[in-house]
Amino acid sequence: MNIDQDHMKVFAGRASRELAQDMCEVVGLTLGQANTELFPDGELMVRVEEDVRGRDCFVVQSTSDPVNANLMELLIYIDCLRRASAKRITAVLPYFGYARQDRKDAGRTPITAKLVANLITAAGADRVLSMDLHAAQIQGFFDIPVDHLSAATVFCDYLQGIRSEMGDLVIVSPDVGNVKVANGYANMLDADLAIIDKRRESGSSVSSRNLIGDVDGRTVLMVDDMISTAGTICEAAKLVIERGADRVIAAASHGVLCGLALDRLAEAPIDRIIVTDSIADRGRLRPLRHKIVQLGVGQLLGDAIHRIHHDMSISALFRRGTGVKR
Repeated sequence: MNIDQDHMKVFAGRASRELAQDMCEVVGLTLGQANTELFPDGELMVRVEEDVRGRDCFVVQSTSDPVNANLMELLIYIDCLRRASAKRITAVLPYFGYARQDRKDAGRTPITAKLVANLITAAGADRVLSMDLHAAQIQGFFDIPVDHLSAATVFCDYLQGIRSEMGDLVIVSPDVGNVKVANGYANMLDADLAIIDKRRESGSSVSSRNLIGDVDGRTVLMVDDMISTAGTICEAAKLVIERGADRVIAAASHGVLCGLALDRLAEAPIDRIIVTDSIADRGRLRPLRHKIVQLGVGQLLGDAIHRIHHDMSISALFRRGTGVKR
């Protein structure tokens, strides 16, 4: 597909330049020219190097580590485009940081997901495009339209290709909140479903206690929206192996992989870890190169911005979805 360069512009923050380039190749555009300058005191300045007046502009930036710096760069980009008289600004966040703080689950704590939504709106974004939010209700935190994509189609294309290799397959949800998504994968891959009862002891410690379902002698595929410290997925892998599973494959849309994640995953009884490029690799996945597979979502996001630009329905991209995490 080719789009008139004069009417649509795609810009990339430093966190997502490779992914934005892939998206541009899908829609037949050249990546927008802009520079991000870091001053000696740590302040950022974004300068757009081409005319955007009256254009439909997209800014691609995952708010991953360093979260605050990447978020601030996104906000400055949006403000820069608004002051340059862009007709419409869409913030494309393949990975939406701060999404886990989506409610008050204790006294005197913030709802940071709502705060970030307010900041993006106040900066001047007209629309948001994101993928596999940690909690689907975050869409309602915005007072502007939000298009929420699922990486399920990307995963299922890959998994269908190795379906015969996986043999007798059972989909395991590593926690109760992800059951709807896991059930969608079970239906698409003609597999059974099992559920793990997870208890979180702290921000980095998880205890997986009970397994509902049969995994004995079978291949286990665990699906989740993200792997952060990897505590959940590694404890779940140990549990299903103890219950007789032959092998474990883990799939997550966002490979956050912070803290002890790389060490835990290297030692865990997991044969293969499948993530997307919503968060750039830049060599950080090298310690797991023997077991990790990274799938590209440039086609999915490129199709989405093409449809947004032409005021077409995004629903067609959801038809093979698996539902969203509650």
